[in-house]
Amino acid sequence: MPLLHEGRTEMIDPRSFPKIPKPVFATLEEERRHRKIKLAAAFRIFGRLNYDEGVMGHISARDPEVPDHFWINPFGVSFNRIKASDLLRVNLKGELIEGDGYRHPGGIPTHAAILSARPDIVSVAHTHSTYGSAWSAQNRLLDPISSESAFFYQRHALYDTYKYGERENLANILGNNKALIFQSHGLFTVGQSVDEAVYFFLCLEKVCKAQLAAESSGRPLKLIEPDQARAISERADPYFGWLNFQPAFQHILHEHPELAL
Repeated sequence: MPLLHEGRTEMIDPRSFPKIPKPVFATLEEERRHRKIKLAAAFRIFGRLNYDEGVMGHISARDPEVPDHFWINPFGVSFNRIKASDLLRVNLKGELIEGDGYRHPGGIPTHAAILSARPDIVSVAHTHSTYGSAWSAQNRLLDPISSESAFFYQRHALYDTYKYGERENLANILGNNKALIFQSHGLFTVGQSVDEAVYFFLCLEKVCKAQLAAESSGRPLKLIEPDQARAISERADPYFGWLNFQPAFQHILHEHPELAL
């Protein structure tokens, strides 16, 4: 947002925001509990926004104590009903370690491939949201038409899951990106926390909607200059993603405290 000062225009730098601290946990069990609640909350938010599509769609969270295990939604359970206790723990081979329910046949191999290849990633999100799916048919990257669009400038890529599958090749294409557009399929984001992966998914869906709407006018779009877009993208770091998820998390937990059970 620009601020006008005696003829000068300055941009607010997110790094100047108050530094709200991330939670600190006394034990790994406490951290696991917190991470599972965040994951359950993410499903409730996705469900509210109609990001679910039948039995498709999945979000994961790496286990803090056993990093080659991760938590994921059980197959065939509504996003709107998932609680922390419903989540399944599986290993990177796809074997069920903890929990009751059916293992997700599409989600588990995809998440296992990414979490195996990228030890820095804690969470992966993928669903067939409406505007993300619509944009994925455009067969091109998003343009930096807004600050939110610029979060993904040179930090997202196209990937053809129908041609290359959703496992090892996916991990190779992801590289250091925070998001992928699955061509004619949907959106895919990653993060160093559930918060980061989910916030950037929510943001990416809105960005797809905004660009589709802007292009429908038929007028040329004004793009943010490359240097400015690059600077915005660099500021949209893991802490920025974590921070921006907190209001949505607070709201959904207040409305649905049972998700923490």
